[in-house]
Formats: sequence, C-alpha cells, structure tokens
Amino acid sequence: MTVLDRLAGALERRDEQPNVALAEDIVARDDKAAIVELAEAVRSGTARQANDALKVLYEVGARRPDLVGGQCPVFIEALKSSSNRQVWGAMTALDAVAEQRAETLVAELPAIIAAADRGSVIAKDHCNSILVKLARAGYGDKAVPLLVERLKTAAPNQFPSYAEAMAPVIPPEDRPGFLAVLKARLGGIVQASKRKRVEKLMSKLNG
Repeated sequence: MTVLDRLAGALERRDEQPNVALAEDIVARDDKAAIVELAEAVRSGTARQANDALKVLYEVGARRPDLVGGQCPVFIEALKSSSNRQVWGAMTALDAVAEQRAETLVAELPAIIAAADRGSVIAKDHCNSILVKLARAGYGDKAVPLLVERLKTAAPNQFPSYAEAMAPVIPPEDRPGFLAVLKARLGGIVQASKRKRVEKLMSKLNG
C-alpha cells in the first residue's frame, strides 16, 4: 500500500482521521520519502488527493516542522489555487514552518498576503500567525507594518485575537500607530466580551 492509498479519499472516508493517522505514522518513522510523494500529489494529483495530501503535510508540520520545511515551494504554489481548501491548507502548512523557514517566507510575502486577501477566515488567521512568527524571527521590519495595516481592516470577530497575538512583537516605535488602530476600531466592536479584550490590551500597552 502506497502513501496515497492511505489517504482518506482513497479509503472512501469522509472524515480526516486516516490523514491524521498517516501524518503521525510518517513522523514516527521519519519518512522523508512519503513527504516527497505527498508533495507531488499536491502538485499533480486529483483535487481530493491534493486536499488530503496537504492535510497530511500540515499535520506533519504541526508535529515535526523540519520534515516538511523543504516543501515550501509546493505550499507557495498551492496558494495560487482556485480551490479555497487548497489555499487555506497551504497557508496552514506555511504557518507550521514559519519560524524554521522565516527567510524563505519573507521573500514570499507578496504571495502570502495576496492569498490571504482573497482567502477564507482560516487563511487570514494563519497569515496573521505567520507574520507574528516572522516578526519574532527577526523580520519585524517587514512583518510589523503589514500586521498593523491588516489590523485596520480585520473582521470584528477576529480583531481582538489578531491584536492580542501581535502585541508582543510590536516595537516601542510602532506602538503609537498600533494603539491608534485599536482606538479607531474599538467603537465598531459590538460584542461586549470582545470590546473588553481590546480595552484590556490598550490599558496594558498604555502602562
């Protein structure tokens, strides 16, 4: 049985458990050949194979980012897919390897941002996480302005969590601009619990 034979679609399963189990097995066996086979399926397999393969790859990445870091070109390519599932799957995989492959991802920021802009909430969530990790990895000069700019138009539901995630990587010189965005958006947040989170963050930043 090949790796592709063990994907959920090949087993005629509608759940993701076979894909998760395969990822765990690949990690346990340090199976680099399987990673290559899955990456090829993302590039040239059927739509179902590509989706399943991406799922396995990002599940591997969550456990052993070093095993899938070399497949960044495949993930970047998948960001351009017309399939929303492919886009957020690729973004999830890139998020998993962002700290280990920061230099590679910084060079691909235009593609990452473009995919997030036309993608789902999941894609946007992972884009925000990627940018925070890049800032943490020493690329704050590139990532922080993007984080602050994107926060201006973030959906109200995501706004508090995005702001909280990026706050630790905002340097002192960018704090006034960050606070200005928080203040400007506060009035548009209807849900009381989310408003309180933003107010608490503003209070903390104001010291």
